[in-house]
Amino acid sequence: MRILVAEDDVRLADLLEQSLTEAGWDVEVVHDGTAAYGRALPDGLPYDVLLLDWMLPGTDGVTVCRRLRSLGVTTPVLMLTARGDVRDRIDGLDAGADDYLAKPFDLDELLARLRALRRRSAYGEDAVVEVDDLVVDPMSRRVSRAGTPIELSAREFDVLHLLVARAGQVVSRYTILDEVWDGETDLRSNVIDVHLASIRSKIDRPFGTSTITTVRGAGYRVDPA
Repeated sequence: MRILVAEDDVRLADLLEQSLTEAGWDVEVVHDGTAAYGRALPDGLPYDVLLLDWMLPGTDGVTVCRRLRSLGVTTPVLMLTARGDVRDRIDGLDAGADDYLAKPFDLDELLARLRALRRRSAYGEDAVVEVDDLVVDPMSRRVSRAGTPIELSAREFDVLHLLVARAGQVVSRYTILDEVWDGETDLRSNVIDVHLASIRSKIDRPFGTSTITTVRGAGYRVDPA
């Protein structure tokens, strides 16, 4: 969960770095547009999200975003700005920004928007995911196995989608709580265990399969057969 923060207000940049680090992000901070552009180039280290201030010295955030998009950089961009005019927002989105947040902003809203951008970047929110004969369609929110429809609750669907979209990877409890519950519940809660038990009873037990593996002390993993 790497994020590049480009903000020339040092006090705000420090606050963002501290808050994002506490939220589990690996944060790199720069204070001008030229540095932001250089860090985010395709041959550099990959980021999950770019957080760009509009009015950066050197090269403004909109120009940085536009130039990166022209090079094929698809990293999600959240633009921060004190400019509230509708035309300005349109310009930022037309330059390739994925989202826009006006200053002053609520920190919890910023974190929620970043989580949403990361989810879309991580596993393509609209793509149908298939693991063997299990099919998960996020657009219609339908699940089937070997052609048989399976009914899941909204939370169950979100948990399953997260796991199958990262098939072969271990997904931690923290990640599930952060991305499905937006951190609304405690790590010590058994809410994940309850939902996983229900999911397994629906997607595995009737078909004599085992899709989700518990990796002790680490999290959960979906293994294709």
